[in-house]
Amino acid sequence: MTAAPLPADGLDAALRPFGTSRMLPVQAYTDPAVLAWERRHLFAGSWTCLGRRAQLAAAGNQHAVTIGDVAVVVTVADQGVRAFANVCRHRGHELLPDGGSCERRAIVCPYHGWSYDLDGALKTAPRMGDDFPAKQFGLVELPAVDWHGWVFVNATGAAMPFGEHLGTLDALVAPYAPEKLTVKAVHRYEVAANWKVIAENYHECYHCPLIHPELCAVTPPNSGDNWHEPGHWLGGSMELREHAETMSLDGRSRGVMLDGVDRRTVRYLGLFPNVLLSLHPDYVMAHRMTPLAPDRTAVECVWLFDDTVTDPSYAVEFWDVTNRQDWAACESVQRGLSSPHYTPGPLAPNETAIYDWVTLLARAYRDPAGVLGGPATSGDLAVYDPGRDYRPIPPGR
Repeated sequence: MTAAPLPADGLDAALRPFGTSRMLPVQAYTDPAVLAWERRHLFAGSWTCLGRRAQLAAAGNQHAVTIGDVAVVVTVADQGVRAFANVCRHRGHELLPDGGSCERRAIVCPYHGWSYDLDGALKTAPRMGDDFPAKQFGLVELPAVDWHGWVFVNATGAAMPFGEHLGTLDALVAPYAPEKLTVKAVHRYEVAANWKVIAENYHECYHCPLIHPELCAVTPPNSGDNWHEPGHWLGGSMELREHAETMSLDGRSRGVMLDGVDRRTVRYLGLFPNVLLSLHPDYVMAHRMTPLAPDRTAVECVWLFDDTVTDPSYAVEFWDVTNRQDWAACESVQRGLSSPHYTPGPLAPNETAIYDWVTLLARAYRDPAGVLGGPATSGDLAVYDPGRDYRPIPPGR
């Protein structure tokens, strides 16, 4: 595959050993040509999260979305989630308009009436004749998975298997059983910043003492560890202060504590490319990013609770305050990146998760097929081994 349109020396600097490396070249955050490349290779070419299956199902059993720069139809049925190219096999008309949803027993092309079963098989092709080989003209199916209630699709069909993409992440998420939780609140934001700026802000708390007084009141900003494990994910944990039960404005939980999870820590995990998972003792929060422009990103924030919880506001209010503080910081960073005086800076000793993020991106910019495609061959893409002791590595590795 073609490498990203970024300066080689800038990627070299980002890939230096930790402590000597630099952030990504500025063009990665500001150049429309880079975003166009990312849409094809990092979003369409990897496993992009489309949101919660329950949310999709509530809007219908067929959904048209653009993943990166590839148009896709996703079907949600009792048999599972499936994805297909949003292209009729007759003459290429879109099966559904982008962003459209409907509830029908078949996928019907509005141009000439060809219809397909929800499994993609061609059902009817009007006036094509009795001897027409319908079995040869089913929809082009794309890899899709339902992981703990989140739907992921690989729109090019060229990514590594989803299990290898996850690496060891499932071992950290599974105890929270998100598939058993219910969406209780959704906020949607539009942030005037590059999607990577938002992810980088999420993966460090170096900034927390200066802009997050509410957060620092319930969790020490220098607590916890970062994980450095197999898979295309990164993140770490933070501890709750002694008086705090969860992340809320007063530290109190008004929900239901989740069984079998660590009640003194919160896990902050990012699965490449576009979902950020925050796992609390009593709820799960997910941010899903969709780049709109080099300097603009749509962010959907979803809160999941035990189904019996009737008032999630204690968590929603806390994170809405924190989100808006973060968005203001990210927007300021984006403005700074646009200055002719900006040059990529170094990382602080506790920004090891950002180093993992930057180096993953830098490697993918150079060789997207080798880094994101399958099958995985390098040690950093090994499948989780339940017999191994995966302990966090302190931030100052």
